[in-house]
Amino acid sequence: MDECIKSYNHQSISQLVLASSSPRRKELVATLDLSLPVSVFSLDTDETIQAEWSPSETVEQLSLAKATAVREAILAREILDFSFDENSLILAADTIVVLDNDILGKTTSIEDAVTTLMRMQGKEHQVLTGVTLLHSRTGETLVQHRVTHVKMRPLSVEMIRSYVATGESADKAGSYGIQGKGSILVDSITGCYFNVVGLPVSLVAEMLTHFDVMVLQ
Repeated sequence: MDECIKSYNHQSISQLVLASSSPRRKELVATLDLSLPVSVFSLDTDETIQAEWSPSETVEQLSLAKATAVREAILAREILDFSFDENSLILAADTIVVLDNDILGKTTSIEDAVTTLMRMQGKEHQVLTGVTLLHSRTGETLVQHRVTHVKMRPLSVEMIRSYVATGESADKAGSYGIQGKGSILVDSITGCYFNVVGLPVSLVAEMLTHFDVMVLQ
């Protein structure tokens, strides 16, 4: 999904609203060094994946749902503790891991994480992140995604269990964090590293130009 949008004077955009509670995404947005103030607000959304969606459609639709939920809250004046207004630009992202055409969800237990990492060891998987930019007043939307290929090292059950025991697998797509101890598990990567962390910053920077918002300002 990639909708054509209007050009904006960035002075008319009051702030960027990151629709995510992820500290990693917050840190990556900070690297853009925007002239706009950045606020953080996220809402629980329905993350049901439709059977007919491809992996790219999945991340795009889920990121769009997150951005839309925040926009609706802004327009309904539901965000009472924040100084959001209708000229906010909302940024939302969703990341999934795909192995052998299967979308791997976030694991819910230690054994589930071990099983997931055992499936991935010695193989290449794909990490996809969908990114949505949504202007809260006009509803103008831009949705894109990026794919990174990651190959895992051949790993023993003992190493996998030791890694899972660190707690780093919890609440992560693919049950590992490449920016942490999970880097030990990775043999090679083709594509955007930050996409695997959770936000492809170069793609976001490019998308922001469509709203006349420049980075490194």
